[in-house]
Amino acid sequence: MRIIQYNVPDLLNAQSKTQLNNALDKVTGVQEVAVDFARGIVQVGYNPPADGEQIKMCIENTGYTVQ
Repeated sequence: MRIIQYNVPDLLNAQSKTQLNNALDKVTGVQEVAVDFARGIVQVGYNPPADGEQIKMCIENTGYTVQ
């Protein structure tokens, strides 16, 4: 399993965490999602066919900015 981490500064609260978890769960290959909204970090464990760009796009399509 590969692990990738994103800085997502506009995470606000537990609702943000739930939104991202629900969105990323729909990406085929995503195994684990850890959201730390206090630090603005999303860490994702995944296997192919998922890839870093697809995961990033999913986060952005959910309404968050990835830095």
